[in-house]
Amino acid sequence: MNNYFIAGTDASVGKSYVLLSLLRQLKEQGVNAAGFKPVACGDRTEARSMREAMGCPTLSLDLINPVYLRSVADPMMAAELERKEISTASIVQAYKELSSQYETVLVEGCYGWATPLAPGVTMADLAKELALPILLVVENRRGAAGLVAPILAAIRQAGLTCAGLVLNHPAEEWDTAAVTNKDLLERTTSLPVLASLINGDDVAPELIDSLA
Repeated sequence: MNNYFIAGTDASVGKSYVLLSLLRQLKEQGVNAAGFKPVACGDRTEARSMREAMGCPTLSLDLINPVYLRSVADPMMAAELERKEISTASIVQAYKELSSQYETVLVEGCYGWATPLAPGVTMADLAKELALPILLVVENRRGAAGLVAPILAAIRQAGLTCAGLVLNHPAEEWDTAAVTNKDLLERTTSLPVLASLINGDDVAPELIDSLA
């Protein structure tokens, strides 16, 4: 697999879940893969989970997660509360160091695509600096297509490529929207829905094959 930037239509849509599932399956396949969480706010639970999925318990959390802010807030405000400044240059440097050690690096975006990191700097700007293909995680619910369209437009405007969509359905039951979203998204975006998941299931092996 190549390296990918895993973005989401919003916070809590399943980015970490998809990334961790991919890491575990890649490890089972013998691929030397790493997770990279540029910014974490509140705690480092997801970064620790990435390290566990990688099977590297002694790897520095600062390499997996170079910017850690204790405040539970959006990154820019958390940084201001702690009198820090988020530097995309230092994040890119940490990414390069990690990618020099691993065959595949999966980068997890923080919150939504346009989340502010610093005055005049967003998560989209970081994605542009990393210049990786995007894997967009979409919560499988009513209105999903309307959320996806402007993000895809922004991705293309940044000169980046979206490799495909992953639909994540966190609820136990499916309504009509959830059943029809795959067809709707593929018809309106001309992109493949690479996996349609119920939260708690492993990412389908076909997803890894399609990203190879």
